[in-house]
Amino acid sequence: MSDWVKFYDFKHSVIYVNARHRDVHYRAIAEGIRAYVPSPAAHVLDYGCGEATSADLVADACGQLVLVEAAPNVRASLTMRYAGHPKIAVIAAEQAAALPKASFDLVVMHSVAQYLTQTELDRLLAMFRALLKPDGLFVLGDVVPPHIAAPAAALALLRFGAANGFFWAAAFGLVRIFASDYLRLKKTAGLSHYTEAAMLERLRKAGLKAERATRNIGHNRWRMTFLCRAA
Repeated sequence: MSDWVKFYDFKHSVIYVNARHRDVHYRAIAEGIRAYVPSPAAHVLDYGCGEATSADLVADACGQLVLVEAAPNVRASLTMRYAGHPKIAVIAAEQAAALPKASFDLVVMHSVAQYLTQTELDRLLAMFRALLKPDGLFVLGDVVPPHIAAPAAALALLRFGAANGFFWAAAFGLVRIFASDYLRLKKTAGLSHYTEAAMLERLRKAGLKAERATRNIGHNRWRMTFLCRAA
């Protein structure tokens, strides 16, 4: 995963075609996470949160929000953005394992599984299982199935752009990404893909009772979100 962390640690990632794309992307994710917050007093962990420009929407709905980010520059930006926010804490990925066991009502990992090896994913699933309260919920979002081709991802972006006022920027962004390091890194570092059945089995082996959500968090309807509780 380290190569992907370095890639996403750049200030101006080619993944977002402009600032509006970035902001509506993170707002959609925050709204999706917020829908799973069980109570105003809930403790929530968002692992691999990225720039999380709308994390305050989640914080407004819960008692405490812990943002976990591995990329140093992104994490520094998060720390500055939410400095002084009474409900938001920002920590590094290596600090997550030291968090109190059975202390979170909701744990979320969105659009991260594809950048992990199976061993890395299994290690994190065990950690999340330990961090969940007995009645807590783990949400694993934006899992990429093996049959999803590049045209489907491009179509999802164009639809998202059309709905949010950056269609032409999205179209030019797709051209730009083909000339970027993203495709080279995708070939060398690879991405992990899972069928629904394979992910459900992996979650079961991690001690989690899981089901696929009817809708994925975020704009890509072809990807999958799983809702998990302690078995």
